[in-house]
Formats: sequence, C-alpha cells, structure tokens
Amino acid sequence: MSRKKILLSGFIILILAVFLISVNQFYFLVKSRQILLNTFFIAEDDLIGVDISSYQGDVDMSKLKEQDIRFIYIKATEGSNHVDRRFAENWKNARENNLPAGAYHFFSYDSSGKKQAENFIKTVGELEDCLIPVVDVEYYADKEENPPEKEDLIRELQAYLDALEAEYDVKPMIYTRMDLYRKYLKGTFDDYKKWMSSFYYPLKWGYKDDWYIWQYLDQGQLDGLSGGIPYIDLNVLNKEKNLRSLMIPKVYHLDSGRSG
Repeated sequence: MSRKKILLSGFIILILAVFLISVNQFYFLVKSRQILLNTFFIAEDDLIGVDISSYQGDVDMSKLKEQDIRFIYIKATEGSNHVDRRFAENWKNARENNLPAGAYHFFSYDSSGKKQAENFIKTVGELEDCLIPVVDVEYYADKEENPPEKEDLIRELQAYLDALEAEYDVKPMIYTRMDLYRKYLKGTFDDYKKWMSSFYYPLKWGYKDDWYIWQYLDQGQLDGLSGGIPYIDLNVLNKEKNLRSLMIPKVYHLDSGRSG
C-alpha cells in the first residue's frame, strides 16, 4: 500500500473515531439530562400543560398560568384505596383559577379494575366542564423486572375503562410509555386517546400512532412550587388536536335551566 493510501486510511479512521466519540458524548449528555433535547422541539405557539401530585408540594396555580401553562392534570387516586393527599386542594385551586383541569388515576396491577374505578369515581365525583379522566399505565416497584401477564392487564384495564365510561359517558385517555404501549396496549385499546411519554428524544422519532398529549420533560422547572420536589412534568398538546376536544361538556337540564 502506498504512503498516500496509508495516510488517507488513517485520516478516515481518525474522523470516524472522532465522530463516534462525539456521538457517545452527546448520548451521555442527553441520558444524564445535561442536554434536554426535547426542549428544542417545542415551539412558542405550542399549548403546554403540566401534571402534578402530592410530590410537588404546594402548587400556586396562578403562578402556573402566568408562565403560560394552559392545562393541568392532577393525580387523584392509585389502586383500589389510595387517594393522593393533595388532590382535593389541588383540584379546588385549579378550578378557582380557571385552569382547565383533569384528574388521573395510577393503575395498579395488584387489584381489580372495577375496584380501582370505584375509588376514582368516589374521590373525584362530577367532571362536567373538566378534561376527560386519564388512567396512568406504567411500571412501578419491581413490575418492569416482573411484569404482569398481558391477558390480566388487558382484562382489568378494560374493566376500569368501562366503569369510567359508564359513569362519565366519555372514553378516558390512557397515559403510558412507548415500550409498555407496544407490549400491552397496541391493537387492543386503539380507540382510546393516547398521552405518551418520551423524555430523551421527540415522540415522533419512536412512535407513529395517533396521540393527543406528549409528556416531553419530567424535570421541568417552574415558579410556584414549594414544599416538595423542585421538578414538574411538562406536556404539549398535539398541534393537530384541540384542547376543547378533551373537555367534558356541561349538561343542562331542560326542566330547570341549571347546569347539572
């Protein structure tokens, strides 16, 4: 091999090495959250919302509105008997500040879907003029290493969804992450609205099905949080959707003229 070819081969190897080091370094920075890649894909005209639970401590809803937060989902219940200790307070404050609000339930693989629905309905009550209810389906504790059987999850989740639809006359929305969606939900729950999480890269890079909300960041920092963790989940509404399509309309009784 000529000296010229040797030099060219060495140069190519050097460029490839630098490229691979750069890619690996970039990957590390993204995974360690030193680079929040998703924030570069959020536009000024996007409709941004948050979801909260007792972990956020005291939440000043008026402060959230000042920062252009346009909707909020509040944890209400988990499993068949747990109620988030700040749900009533957060729910009241969101409604008083005219911040479009919805309630969500953290689904358990260890109790019946019907019992979980009863817990949610008893806790939340009426939902007229609120965002549609959401069920949060994800792994918890050791469930990722010891996942539930698919047929068991589908049966109990469907029982939960059916009970809520019977109560509120609207299909709930399902929140989940992409891998769990592919393993358990795809093909069975396709007619339910989807709220998908993807924290490290844009949702569209790994998910092609229909969605309404993308949870793009779990370490958002906003004013108005105190007494809990300093981070809040940030979400964006699909540009092709309308927030009004997620609202449960008021029902007016013809015999009284009052909202029911």
